[in-house]
Amino acid sequence: MSMLNHDAQNSRAALNREVMGALHGYGIARRIEQVSGDTILLNQGTIYASLVRLQQRGLIHSEWGVSNNNRRAKFYSITRRGSRRLASSAQNWEQLSIVMGRFFATQKEPQR
Repeated sequence: MSMLNHDAQNSRAALNREVMGALHGYGIARRIEQVSGDTILLNQGTIYASLVRLQQRGLIHSEWGVSNNNRRAKFYSITRRGSRRLASSAQNWEQLSIVMGRFFATQKEPQR
C-alpha cells in the first residue's frame, strides 16, 4: 500500500469517527436506512446481532448512556481497528464496483 493511499485511508477512518460519533442501535439502523434512501431496511434483530458480532471482533466499542428521549441505551462507536477495516473494505468495494461497471458497460456495446 502506498503512503498516500495509507494516509487517505486514515483520514477517511478519522472522518467516519467524527461524523458518525456514537449511536445507539436504533439510531444506527435509521442512519443506514436514511443514507440508503430506504433501500436497506433493518429490523431490530438484524442490527443488534450484527453489533454483537462487530463488538466481539473488536471493530466497535459500546458504552451505556442516555438517549434523546431519556432512556438508557447502549451507544456504539467504531474502534481504530474497526476504522482500518472499514477503510480497507471500502477500498475493496470501490475497486469491485469499478470492475463491475466496466463489465456491464461492455455488455451494452453492440456485438460485432
